[in-house]
Amino acid sequence: MQLIDTHAHLFWDKFDDDFEQVIERAKEKGISKIFNPNVDSTTIDKLLEISKNYPENIFPLMGLHPGSVKEDFEKELEIIEKHLRNGKFYGVGEIGIDLYWEENKKFLPQQTEAFIYQIKLAKELKLPIVIHTRKSFNEIFNVIDKENDDNLFGIFHCFSGNINQAEKILEYGGFKLGLGGVLTYENTKLPKVISKIGIEHLVLETDAPFLPPVPKRGERNEISFMYYVAEKLAEIKNISVETVAEETTKNATEIFGNMF
Repeated sequence: MQLIDTHAHLFWDKFDDDFEQVIERAKEKGISKIFNPNVDSTTIDKLLEISKNYPENIFPLMGLHPGSVKEDFEKELEIIEKHLRNGKFYGVGEIGIDLYWEENKKFLPQQTEAFIYQIKLAKELKLPIVIHTRKSFNEIFNVIDKENDDNLFGIFHCFSGNINQAEKILEYGGFKLGLGGVLTYENTKLPKVISKIGIEHLVLETDAPFLPPVPKRGERNEISFMYYVAEKLAEIKNISVETVAEETTKNATEIFGNMF
């Protein structure tokens, strides 16, 4: 059985003390391919280091996270673009708009500009995008409505929206919904939404070290914990975990497959 984690951040220092063990525990659960979206210029060196050291397991993406879009975002984008044009990356991400924190709201125009710029880069380079949509579905849709075409595809990371939002995303034609620990939480309506969405539209992720699933809430999230998300999806769909693994791996390969 093979599972693919389409979104983790293994370059954070929370993994420094037991990195190799984290990878081995993931492999024991059938998770050997882990896609790692960048955050900003401060995370690039570590991202490239771990990707070089684990070339069969860790696949880097390059992008500027919306939470890192500040006054100097144009300089950050220059660094991101230079790496994208000169390195081997499997997508453009993590990009998007984040309006959860008050500080981020001040930079909505800059976030939007950075998002559009990176979308255009992705289309030019024929790479998928990984979209961050925290409290920003309407703003994201306003951009994608204008930018969507046959060259735009990717994943809506950590999807936690309603059925109307899910259906709008799928109408774009090139996107999958990324499901992580939130799917297992008691106070979420996400299982009801996902029960109405075909499994062909879904991929799995951890967002490690963040958003650990039940029964690991309160702990550092790690790749092997994604198995609990797969189990929850199997329960929702009334299918086996093996079928979840087969289908979501196929879906992830549809997004990233031409890059292996």
